[in-house]
Amino acid sequence: MPNLPALILAAGRGERLKPLTDHTPKPLIHVRGKPLIEWHLEALARDGVREVVINTAWLEERFPAALGDGSRWGLRIRYSMEGRDHGGALETAGGMAKALPLLGEAFWSVSGDVFVPGFRFDQAAARRFQEGEDWGHLWLVPNPPHVPLGDFAIDDKGRVLPKHLEALRPWTYGNIALYRPAMVDHLAPGTKAALRPSMDRAIEHGRLSAETWPGPWTDVGTPERLASLNDQPTGVPGA
Repeated sequence: MPNLPALILAAGRGERLKPLTDHTPKPLIHVRGKPLIEWHLEALARDGVREVVINTAWLEERFPAALGDGSRWGLRIRYSMEGRDHGGALETAGGMAKALPLLGEAFWSVSGDVFVPGFRFDQAAARRFQEGEDWGHLWLVPNPPHVPLGDFAIDDKGRVLPKHLEALRPWTYGNIALYRPAMVDHLAPGTKAALRPSMDRAIEHGRLSAETWPGPWTDVGTPERLASLNDQPTGVPGA
């Protein structure tokens, strides 16, 4: 049976990658020979996802022109166009809330500007999530140099700890997750909102879990990180 639908977050301006992003949205910048977002589309198709929603704002007309309807990957791609409908990006939670009518009762979410070769959008993980009651399940990575203080701490059962119980925050949100609409459905349509307050709300309700991703992961957010990826060999084990 098909995997859950997926939301690819692709609305950001990519300020730190200027001038590359003056004319190309960050997820369409090439990494190791193809647009970054295509790595996600190929992985989603490989893992049984059939329905994909891409939220857009900056240079959003470039996405349908480059990716079409997704049929070349065996996907159906639909676009949640924040620029057209709201005049600009709604940030992560706001963009997710706008896209909810195109998604189901649970869905994958992945940022269009992370490079995570080898990650599996595992159907067993999706089923476990559907059978539970969490609003979100996150994949976390060890704190990279640019996030030295981290985002989260988790207990030995994979529950994300509230801030008052944190001693340290050794993990950074890898921008890959499973979500239910409850994560953001308290937001009015068209609201501009970051994701962290919604995550904290889920933590307060005991509805946020996580696991760690031990494989390669890069936030392709600066020219230096992009150059480092493109200087490495094209062949990626597990991709």
